[in-house]
Amino acid sequence: MESAGSNGLDKKRIKLAIIPSLLVVALIWLSFVIDYTGVFGNDFSNLGIYPGVIKGLRGVVVSPLLHSSFSHLWSNTLPLLIQVWLLFYFYRNIAFPTFIYLWLLSGIITWIIGRSSYHIGASGLVFALLFFLFFSGVLRRYTPLIAVSLVVAFIYGSTIWSIFPIAELVDVTISWEGHLSGAISGLIIAIIFRKQGPQRPANLWVDDDEELEEDEIVENIEASIGDKA
Repeated sequence: MESAGSNGLDKKRIKLAIIPSLLVVALIWLSFVIDYTGVFGNDFSNLGIYPGVIKGLRGVVVSPLLHSSFSHLWSNTLPLLIQVWLLFYFYRNIAFPTFIYLWLLSGIITWIIGRSSYHIGASGLVFALLFFLFFSGVLRRYTPLIAVSLVVAFIYGSTIWSIFPIAELVDVTISWEGHLSGAISGLIIAIIFRKQGPQRPANLWVDDDEELEEDEIVENIEASIGDKA
C-alpha cells in the first residue's frame, strides 16, 4: 500500500511539473504567432534587449518570448520543455523563484555585455536552465540530482561552444552574449540556492569500528560507576 501511494504521488508530481513547462512554451508560441501574423501591426523584434540603452532594458522581460523565425523558435522549444520540467520536478520548492531569477538575470547580463544590436529569443534562458541544472546537482552532491546533471550535459553539452565569441564566426545572428549571460546566470543562481531545495540526506549510519568504540566507552563508564558503588 505504501509503495502504491508513493507511485501515485510521483505520478502526480510528474504531471504537475509538466504544467509550467507547457505554459512557458505555449506563451512563447503565442507570442510568435501574434508577431508573425502582424495582428498588432508592429515588429516585435524592437522589443528585444538593446545593450547599453535604458529603453533596451524592457527586453529583459520580453526578449525570451520573441523569435526571428520558426526554426529559431523550434530550436528553443524542446530544450525549454525538458529543462523547465526538470526544474519543477526535482526542485519544486524553489522552482518558481529560480525560474524568474534565471529569466531576469540572464537578460540583465546580456544588456551589460551584449553588442549594440537587438537580442531576442529564449536561448539565454535555455542556457541559464542548463547551467543551473548541471551545477546545482554537482554542488549538492546528491546522486539523483547528479544524474540529472549528467543527462543534461550529455544531451546539450555539444552546444556549449556557442557561449564563446567564435559562435559569431559560424553564424553572425547567434547571440553568443545571450548564451554566455545565461550560463553565468545559471551558475550564480545554482550557488545562491545551493542550501535550499533538495539536499543530500544526512548519513544516519556508523561503521562497525565506531560502534565497537562506543560499546567500549559505555562499558568503561558502567565499570567505573560499579567500582565507585
